[in-house]
Amino acid sequence: MHVPLKFTNHRIEEYALRVTYRPEEDSGMIIYNLSLIESRDLEFALATIKEAHQAGITISDRIRVAEPGEQIGGYIVPDGRHAICTMCSITLDALLLQRGIPLNPIGGGIVEVIGRVPQRFTSMILYRDTTLDPLEVLISQEATSILGVMHHGSGNILANIRECHMEAESLMETVLDELAAIGFSGILDIGAPNVPLLGVPVSPQYVGVAIVGGTNAMAAVREAGRPVVTKALKGLIDIRDMGYLDDY
Repeated sequence: MHVPLKFTNHRIEEYALRVTYRPEEDSGMIIYNLSLIESRDLEFALATIKEAHQAGITISDRIRVAEPGEQIGGYIVPDGRHAICTMCSITLDALLLQRGIPLNPIGGGIVEVIGRVPQRFTSMILYRDTTLDPLEVLISQEATSILGVMHHGSGNILANIRECHMEAESLMETVLDELAAIGFSGILDIGAPNVPLLGVPVSPQYVGVAIVGGTNAMAAVREAGRPVVTKALKGLIDIRDMGYLDDY
């Protein structure tokens, strides 16, 4: 029996429906990305993640570090490696959907940043057209210059874009403000109804919302010449199993 191909927009919908995270209670399941690093690079990786968070190009300050031999969602961390779990930005899509905000994930790509201001998407992979995670593909293509943004304010970062119905714009902004107040970061830009956002067109009566990719920090570690293997949209994890960056 042949299993039909599952495009990324359908994977996102499936995961989003299974998110049970309640930020006000700090409980429930979130979507996570998993990155494998050499154990000797752990201290360097954690320092880079902290710096990326301070630069505003991560989603959240919640991470989990898993030791060699530890199991995460059925995956066992191999010898000589550590795994770092970060929050996937699709968790934010799930939180918006839970609040009844009509939402269409569009795709992931590279955003050019100049003087710490996002300018435009220079490349984009649409979720409906791929079975792979766009940001994973772009990391493998070495298309980023995240360290440049962190150190000098200019470069190319990973980001994704979704569109929300214009009728829900004020509710969406309320939800995003609530999330920002409890440590979420990474909202790049919110567009106007019917107007392209950072060069990406949106559907009639929709508003574009661009958010940084949840894998930016680990892509920065890779840019620094350290071996990293990242699996975006890896699965679901209990938020209470995630610590805070300040704990490391």
